[in-house]
Amino acid sequence: MKTTQILAAAMIFGVGVATLAQAQKPEIGRTELARRDLGDSVREVIQTRVDFAHGAAFPSHSHPGVEVAFVLEGSLEYQLEGKLPVTLKAGESLFIPAGTFHSARNVGSGKASELATYVVEKGKPIVVTAP
Repeated sequence: MKTTQILAAAMIFGVGVATLAQAQKPEIGRTELARRDLGDSVREVIQTRVDFAHGAAFPSHSHPGVEVAFVLEGSLEYQLEGKLPVTLKAGESLFIPAGTFHSARNVGSGKASELATYVVEKGKPIVVTAP
């Protein structure tokens, strides 16, 4: 009986540690690299590096301006509202019109990264999730 209790406690502890490790591992990381006023008091340009862990996906969202996504490494599949999915590899880019809902997913065998350049209206949230 005591052996069974010890094994059960060890399994619960192991599951807890694994869950904690997964919770601490970011699936998608965003690092803002630059933010500059365009001089018209309405718009700004923002550059962000987005890192995707293996298999990670960013759900459907839009931006309050245009986005140019440039894949730095790996392979990313983009799904733009009303269009067929497109897969890009390192060195390829995609123009995403303002307000277009889209998603991105790492479909490669390792991590993937993109450089996202936004020309957006100031004061609005950079990411708007799909309803």
